[in-house]
Amino acid sequence: MESMADDTKSVELEENHYASSQSPAKKKKKSEKKKKRVLSMDAKIQVLSNQPQKTPPVVGYFPSGFDPHKDADKEQSRSVRARVYKHKNRPNRMQLVVSPTGSNVDFVGTNYLGEATAGKQHCTYALGVLDKATQSLKIVPIASNMIFRLDPKVRGSDVTENESPSVANEELSGQDKANRMRELTALYGTKKSKKQAQKLHALKQEDDPETKSDLDGRMKNVVVNKEALEGTQAEVARNIPAYNASATTPQEAYPLDKIILKGEWSFLEDLYFRLQETAEISATYPSFVRNRIYKLQDIQDEEEKKKLCCIFSYITHLIKYKDQHSMGDVSSAKGHKIPSMLRQKFSSMFPTAESRRLSADKINLLISHVLVLSLFADEFSSDPADIAKDLRTSPYDLRLHFDNLGCKFIRKNNLSLATLPIPLQFPELRQKRRR
Repeated sequence: MESMADDTKSVELEENHYASSQSPAKKKKKSEKKKKRVLSMDAKIQVLSNQPQKTPPVVGYFPSGFDPHKDADKEQSRSVRARVYKHKNRPNRMQLVVSPTGSNVDFVGTNYLGEATAGKQHCTYALGVLDKATQSLKIVPIASNMIFRLDPKVRGSDVTENESPSVANEELSGQDKANRMRELTALYGTKKSKKQAQKLHALKQEDDPETKSDLDGRMKNVVVNKEALEGTQAEVARNIPAYNASATTPQEAYPLDKIILKGEWSFLEDLYFRLQETAEISATYPSFVRNRIYKLQDIQDEEEKKKLCCIFSYITHLIKYKDQHSMGDVSSAKGHKIPSMLRQKFSSMFPTAESRRLSADKINLLISHVLVLSLFADEFSSDPADIAKDLRTSPYDLRLHFDNLGCKFIRKNNLSLATLPIPLQFPELRQKRRR
């Protein structure tokens, strides 16, 4: 017991000796660190929006390592002049020029050439200025969310922008931009964005020359089915979706998997998940969809309910795509977002002219797709009153579309309903007379 007490005393003496050995300066520094606190401030935050008549702040960086404030002389460091130029006819094109005093080198950066066109700037930027006197914090957005790369150029030289050695000032093509965006998505994108990019790339991917040559050799031995070609010509002439003339049920007449492909269903579940949160949907959806939400509430099978929701979503995207590329100002379609995979498909099925407007033939083809899906939604007994309103067409013109699909109208409960009798019977095609 006595030995244990002696050991304890020796430890305490050693600790006291260590504490006494510290210098007073070190003790003072430690006490200052403990007393030092971050002062809080109640500041009024003001977020300023872009004003067309004023140029918001811009940010530039020097990849060469130049520091305009490196010189200790304050007067010389303040003499660095920065100027912003805008294109006369294209105000979105800007150029930032930084000119140090006493040097014949200018640092020039643009937001429309070189690195600015690489599609790397996915973030938005803002600048905050804290005024301690007035206790206010003002936040202003950076101009066009652009960061300017300032490359050195000798003042008065004849070197053009395209000959700049530091960066290739060439406007990238659409394919180059798509490739760079795909690379960035693979590196920094979310799992969902990566999956969508892979699907889109698979749709756009072309065969290599060896595969094409092998395919050409095999195609020589293929027997041509003339009856199938005639059916395809009839389909193109009628301007309707793919159909099965030998179908025994209305569901088989216009195969749903030929309209909505297998990989597209996962991009059409927005309405299904929205209804999981609330029983009501916004007025941006077509009236045809809003008037049939009650059908979804009566369906007990979740897979069947999800399938009908996807059909409603596909109808919505088709109608909004038509409004976005038609004459007239349709405000409800401006903010509508179509999944990139579907937009790519629509742009190939219903291409637009130089005026970004759909031709009459492509509008008729789009309407035919909408009407076939509306028949699926109404179990092939559909009242076309609300869908005619959504398509912005007259009931008489819509009746002609139904007739061209092989539909017949019946009278039931004072309503004129479009049905699809089997087998399909199309009206005879009339050729236009030459004058």
